[in-house]
Amino acid sequence: MGYLRRRMVQDLRLAGLSPTTSRIYLHYAKDFTRHFMRSPSKMGEREIRSFLLHLLDERKLSHNSYRQCYAALKFLYEVTLGRSFEVASIPRHRGTPRLPIVLSGTEVERLLGAFHSPKHRTISMVMYAGGLRVSEACSLQVADIDSKRMLIHVREGKGGHQRCVMLSTRLLSALRTYWRQGRPLEFLFPGKSGHLGPEAVRTAVRRAAADAGLRKRVSPHVLRHSFATHLLETGTDLRVVQALLGHRHLQMTARYTKISTRHLQRIRSPLDLLGRPDGKVLG
Repeated sequence: MGYLRRRMVQDLRLAGLSPTTSRIYLHYAKDFTRHFMRSPSKMGEREIRSFLLHLLDERKLSHNSYRQCYAALKFLYEVTLGRSFEVASIPRHRGTPRLPIVLSGTEVERLLGAFHSPKHRTISMVMYAGGLRVSEACSLQVADIDSKRMLIHVREGKGGHQRCVMLSTRLLSALRTYWRQGRPLEFLFPGKSGHLGPEAVRTAVRRAAADAGLRKRVSPHVLRHSFATHLLETGTDLRVVQALLGHRHLQMTARYTKISTRHLQRIRSPLDLLGRPDGKVLG
């Protein structure tokens, strides 16, 4: 994309979007350009519609991935190219989001026991113990671990928002063992570009899941889903889970109630309230 890409990078920075979101937007803008082998500046609504339909009908893109691509092209044309009319009449795809994949406690133990690298095992423990996104876990610094207050400071949250999550006793012990082995200075999980990259973690998690014999499609985000679901199953209030996950809207967190079996088991059907011994009925 040349100049157009550089301009979009600047616009993403001015908009204050997170590095992860910016990378995703640039990826889909490049994908769109490659699909037609033409500059976006020479294309418009017709090509955008064609590409989005291609993603739905031929690539069978997931609902979340499609939404990211739609948002990327919307940003490209509305902000970088200043041609909002090109996307104004293209409807958003509502779709039906899939229920998150969740591991049982036993499956989490098997997964953690299957890692060969202490670094990959420890960062996976961080994601499950605190519900962190993979990008958040990768960018953690040594100073973000507050052992006195038993908190983890998440600085690189989605949308640039910061939050604190609890630091479990078992995780603190694992972090101390890990730190003694490598003694990282700045980033807790160092890598070639300063800190460990999300893709390296995704690859390690997939391999560990295969080695553990897990048949579910496991990714770092599955550990975050499992964290939220397991908290609800142990009675944690929904709004507390929302704050820990860093969700802006409660409805994002509420989807975990659909897969929390223990949460459902604690709810009494109104049928069971009819004809109660105290004589009270619904009304």
